Amino acid sequence: MTTPALVAISHGTASPAGQAAVEALGAAVAAQLPDVTVRLGHVDVQQPDVAASLAGIDEKQPIVIVPLLLSAGYHVRIDLKEQSAHRDNVTISAALGPDERLVDALNARLAPLNPEHADAIVLAVAGSSDERANDDCRTIGRMLSERLDQDVTVGFLAATEPRLGTAIEAAREAGAERIVVANYLLAPGYFHDLATRLAKGAPVARPLLDDDEPAHQIVAVVADRYRSMLPLD
Repeated sequence: MTTPALVAISHGTASPAGQAAVEALGAAVAAQLPDVTVRLGHVDVQQPDVAASLAGIDEKQPIVIVPLLLSAGYHVRIDLKEQSAHRDNVTISAALGPDERLVDALNARLAPLNPEHADAIVLAVAGSSDERANDDCRTIGRMLSERLDQDVTVGFLAATEPRLGTAIEAAREAGAERIVVANYLLAPGYFHDLATRLAKGAPVARPLLDDDEPAHQIVAVVADRYRSMLPLD
């Protein structure tokens, strides 16, 4: 049987730093799966889009789309299905999160901010019109709280409440003198910049992907999402 190709689909960003970070993840996944055709595409903003990404692969070769998205919102549940419906041999894996390995990567990004010395920790997440995606992010917040043995409040950057700025202000009103912001965003871009602005001086952790080598945990999650869609022997 022909080995399915892996088409990793990110949201897409206009940020050159974000683009480079996601491209580095794609390259790391390709190195992890040397016998697999790996392609990178985007559901919005950037090219190649989903259709162009699929068109670059032989019609006879099966494809597994792995969403490079941290939760399963509209893009995973609707966009990817609609934009790949013209091909019969395409399957779509689950989103990257929730996953304990993402909490590992999140915790590693947070560690330089010394969260154990913080009065409050707020987790910045993108937010979605799909409440199931927001619940995925709340789950990550609970997982991080358990890992740190500290309370973690989730602050959304769009679509739902509480917004990040509101969550930070509530922590200050509750008496927190030192607040740190954990960053559950995949890469630099619009939302990371927004999180930094809304933090109003509170330190913000780096996004999961940045200008360094992609965390092995994130690479492993992408590879495992691909493998989970392969037919059983």
